Amino acid sequence: MIGLLQRVESANVVVNGERCAAIGRGLLVFVGVQATDTESNAHALLEKLLKYRIFEDDRGRMNLSLQQIHGELLVVPQFTLAADTRHGLRPGFSTAAPPELGKRLFDAFLSAACQLHTPVESGRFGSTMKVSLVNDGPATFWLES
Repeated sequence: MIGLLQRVESANVVVNGERCAAIGRGLLVFVGVQATDTESNAHALLEKLLKYRIFEDDRGRMNLSLQQIHGELLVVPQFTLAADTRHGLRPGFSTAAPPELGKRLFDAFLSAACQLHTPVESGRFGSTMKVSLVNDGPATFWLES
């Protein structure tokens, strides 16, 4: 499972012209599910990103986690993160999870996130979304489990 983390001052998701999710200071996490992923991958990724120390302490060092700053979390399903881009000029998606598995694992990830952290918002699986953010840094990190 892949998580593309962006430290943000704010972020929101719009579907069909309607805002369905919005956060203030925290993390916007794009989640990609690969064909070989399991629920244990989802839980491992979530545990790591909640504790990943990418927020600045009072000395300006990245020493604090999302949980430590009581930051907000916005998770957005992103099928294209699992694309195979090694060959040619067009991405291949054979490495991405089929939609049923992707939805099941994204839902498991989201459910666990809601149990372990608050507040949590999310995009809509399978929808075309417009995502806006104010990146803080910019600070962007790629995690895999």
